[in-house]
Amino acid sequence: MTTTSRVHITPHMHWDREWYFTTEESRILLLNNMEEIMTRLETDPDYKYYVLDGQTALLEDYFAIKPEHKERVKALVQADKLIVGPWYSQTDTMQVSGESIVRNMMYGLRDCLELGNPMKIGYLPDSFSMSSQLPMIYNGFGINRTMFWRGCSERHGTNKTEFLWQSNDGSEVTAQVLPLGYAIGKYLPEDEEALRSRLDTYFKVLETASVTKDILLPNGHDQMPIQNNIFEVMDTLRSAYPDREFMMSRFEDVFEKIEGMRDQLDTIKGEFNDGKYMRVHRSISSTRMDIKLIHAEVENKIVNILEPLASIAWTLGFEYHHGLIEKMWKESMKNHAHDSIGCCCSDKVHAEILNRYILADDMATNLINFYKRKIVDHMPAREGCDKLAFFNLSPYVREEVINTTITIRAQEFSIFDDEGNQVEYFIQDQREIDPGKIDRQIVHYGNYDPFIEYDIQINQMVPAMGFTTLHIQANEEGRVKVAAQKDYLMENEFYRIDVNSNGTLNIFDKETKETFEQVLRLEDGSDDGDEYDYSPSREEWLIHSDEFTAEKSIKHEGYQSVASIKLRMQVPTNLEARESRSNQDAFVDMDCQVVLKQGSRRIEVRMEMDNQADDHRVRVLIPTKFVTDTVVADNQFGVITRPTNDPAMEVWEEEKWKEAPIPIYQLMNFAALENGTSGMAVMTNGLREFEVIASHSEQRDTLALTLFRGVGVLGKENLLTRPGRPSGIKIPTPDSQTRGKIVCEFALFGFAGNHIDANVMAEARDNVTPIQCYNKIPYNAMKLNVGEQNLPLTFSLLEKEKKGTVLSVLKKAEDSDALILRVYNPAEVGEVEDGVSFTQNVMMWSEVQMDEKALATETQVERFGVVAPCQAKSFKVTF
Repeated sequence: MTTTSRVHITPHMHWDREWYFTTEESRILLLNNMEEIMTRLETDPDYKYYVLDGQTALLEDYFAIKPEHKERVKALVQADKLIVGPWYSQTDTMQVSGESIVRNMMYGLRDCLELGNPMKIGYLPDSFSMSSQLPMIYNGFGINRTMFWRGCSERHGTNKTEFLWQSNDGSEVTAQVLPLGYAIGKYLPEDEEALRSRLDTYFKVLETASVTKDILLPNGHDQMPIQNNIFEVMDTLRSAYPDREFMMSRFEDVFEKIEGMRDQLDTIKGEFNDGKYMRVHRSISSTRMDIKLIHAEVENKIVNILEPLASIAWTLGFEYHHGLIEKMWKESMKNHAHDSIGCCCSDKVHAEILNRYILADDMATNLINFYKRKIVDHMPAREGCDKLAFFNLSPYVREEVINTTITIRAQEFSIFDDEGNQVEYFIQDQREIDPGKIDRQIVHYGNYDPFIEYDIQINQMVPAMGFTTLHIQANEEGRVKVAAQKDYLMENEFYRIDVNSNGTLNIFDKETKETFEQVLRLEDGSDDGDEYDYSPSREEWLIHSDEFTAEKSIKHEGYQSVASIKLRMQVPTNLEARESRSNQDAFVDMDCQVVLKQGSRRIEVRMEMDNQADDHRVRVLIPTKFVTDTVVADNQFGVITRPTNDPAMEVWEEEKWKEAPIPIYQLMNFAALENGTSGMAVMTNGLREFEVIASHSEQRDTLALTLFRGVGVLGKENLLTRPGRPSGIKIPTPDSQTRGKIVCEFALFGFAGNHIDANVMAEARDNVTPIQCYNKIPYNAMKLNVGEQNLPLTFSLLEKEKKGTVLSVLKKAEDSDALILRVYNPAEVGEVEDGVSFTQNVMMWSEVQMDEKALATETQVERFGVVAPCQAKSFKVTF
């Protein structure tokens, strides 16, 4: 008899640590399930394998309660029966940064290696969409296989479930898609009729799409206990389907079959973000924006500021705190699973997620302050003077207007450099501070004289990847800048900006001669969706901020101009009121500050929104004159160009898509429209969802950046853009209405040429990597012993040009006394070849994988070699 297919049954459980249930609820089930799993693996030689969902975070949860069972788990892993890793948590790949994905894999593999060999498969069975850069990241850890479910359709170039998937740089993995998900083999019945009823349709779909006819029947589901009668079920399967072969297998067995037919596989590139056959929840990036914002803040703070600062400190002789940094990473990565970072959870779980980010942020902030303090404490003292140090964590010199705060017991002060030259500054604000807040020992001895805290602006040049220091002398007249008196206009070397009476901006770019009108207009529309997806009401009513009166003012402060724009948008109270147009009794207040600094191409925008309405979405609109079919945005270690309109929007209902292919996209730090000679980018501080729309015309020329949306239910049925069953479950989540205040920050960046010529990626990194300042005074609330004061006042560790590759990370190696430097080529087309120069004597320079293992023994010192489009390269540097 000819075998139709070989059916591979793999026992597993998919483990959402949290969702509509809490981590502690799932931990109790985990303790129960782990005992059953291990006992079966230990006692039944025929029960060969069990896949522990590709993540070690659940083992961390388990060992926290059952540390005595670590050796038991270790024995099963080493026997290749309990299959663990490679992730720490099953990461989302569209919401989190490239470095977050790399650390997730790195910490997961390190956890695995303490137990035995990890599963070397990029296993993400339920993440919403797949980033185009995953093959490169997987290859960086020696992984050349991936398995996932969501986002595929024949539009990507194949209608098969096995194919070769490449990143833009040529990195490649063998892919096995789970077209019907990871749970089609859950709770398999022993009854033949019931089995046939379920599997006849499944087998047809799986076998039609398979190149190898080796198909997967994963035997597991969310939090599912082990199926004790699986062998009895397999006997029934053999009887019911005699033309098929049934076996218990590891996923690796199936990949060996696929790789044996490599010459018959299609090769495709790109991201998987299609909702034709399975839901991908493309608009999930704007759910619980308060959580999304602190998530991005923590990512940027660790990667862009803490790790390079700690690297500088380590180079100068201080300890690099790997343990603290791993703890804050893991606190964050517990939130990186698709449901957690997607924020499609219960309100109680969202409170836990937010608390983890608050903890990670607090750890990062305090460790940053500690390193700044340690460095400045060990600089030579100048009698009677305080210090003001500036830290630049970019790999090139930066000169810019810096807003910072100094604390001093004086009504006036001077700032000067090491040669005694006075440095000009501007006082923006000042206030008295209780001395007990500065140092309780002061008031202990009866000294209650207040300190004064001054908010100042200063225009300062700071060395590349280093610091410089100024001195502050109390009670000495300083070189204080006087605010310029200008007309009702904001202007610097690059822009002339008018603030319109309706609260929008007209921006004239002096270099490109382009004018952008009605910028920062707000759009308020309905949201009939849920925590997974935005969906407009069937009776939409769009309301715009220019329908209301705006209060505006402009202040010219020293080195910058600040426009203040305030308005109240009257909006319907909820979805019912919007659909019936019965009231506009609720409101959204906007308090916006637009800052234009001297010498800066970034127009900085801070919007504080106070939302007092339900069931709606608020976006800010940036009209341009660039009508194109595509928009570029950054993703992990590169950029991706996407269509501004999806032709499938015309046919998705007829073709019965699972959700409409609305061209709403993710970004990491920037999105840009351009026409080849000029462009406009929006650079964000955590806002990661945008769409290109037609605002004043029929043509798509406007970047619409989502500020927030409010919904009141986890899952909802029959959405306009997502028909059928609810996603998740239907429970109320009133906190997801996002009532109250939320602060959104972003920058506008006009440029000449294209985004590569204008170094937009590097500029976007600078936007989320502000110059760090430290004001050393003779007092501290917590004391430290200070060693020899022998550090320089000015220091630079390394330098590279702004153009070419972009710095991704500078950190200390996990297992050796060396630094890890990672850069990437931000261009989709064209190789780059550049390098870096260190101020320290480099003893060894070698290229490594993302897991920090050696890739080549020798390379040209301090050169990156050829870096392919959207390729990341990592280097190990020993001094």
